Amino acid sequence: MTTKPVLIVLSALLAMVLVSDALVSRAESTRTQGTKVNYQPIPGGEYKIDPAHSVIGFSIRHLEINWVEGRFNNFSGTIRYDDQDITKSSVEFSAKVDSIDTGVERRDNHLRSADFFEVAKYPDMNFKSTRVERQGKNYVLHGELTLKGVTKPVSLPFSLTGAIKDPGNNTRIGVSAETKVDRRDFGITYGKALPIGGFDIGNEVMIEIHLEALQPAPKPAAGQ
Repeated sequence: MTTKPVLIVLSALLAMVLVSDALVSRAESTRTQGTKVNYQPIPGGEYKIDPAHSVIGFSIRHLEINWVEGRFNNFSGTIRYDDQDITKSSVEFSAKVDSIDTGVERRDNHLRSADFFEVAKYPDMNFKSTRVERQGKNYVLHGELTLKGVTKPVSLPFSLTGAIKDPGNNTRIGVSAETKVDRRDFGITYGKALPIGGFDIGNEVMIEIHLEALQPAPKPAAGQ
């Protein structure tokens, strides 16, 4: 008599697991449907970064146990793409440092202070490319990053996706890049060593960039 309720509960749990697995499989199937995309060749010309569909993000080690992530919300930039020779392409962008966002207001205010970015004195972070290098089938963007009044060379391995036409007939491309910098190179040294070894705030900053850039549709000729 005591085994019957147990069997009922086990049966119910098994049914829930089966339903859950089915839902997960259906969701994964939905995500993978239509992944084959016939991208168009990327036309040369000037592309403006679309901040509404782009992320300039970073992450830094905290107490040697976890990574804290953040992003800059206010930025703009231009990509000049050479479709005949990609190594002749160039990139420029600028971000307002006070738009830093780690999801914690108190921490963001501290990051804006003289301990870190000192945004009242150094409001902008700027990048200007110097060259594009081909490395086998891949490319690396080299340039100069200016932060807190200090300019240092950085290299950004990157990939391109696209092109596609959006509903407004604009041409859009995707750009992804990752690199790392040492914050001390830019005069940002706040923090201390831990008794166990390492630091309370890491010195190496991982930068992850996902950009969507557009080339406006040609304007109709007069009279059309």
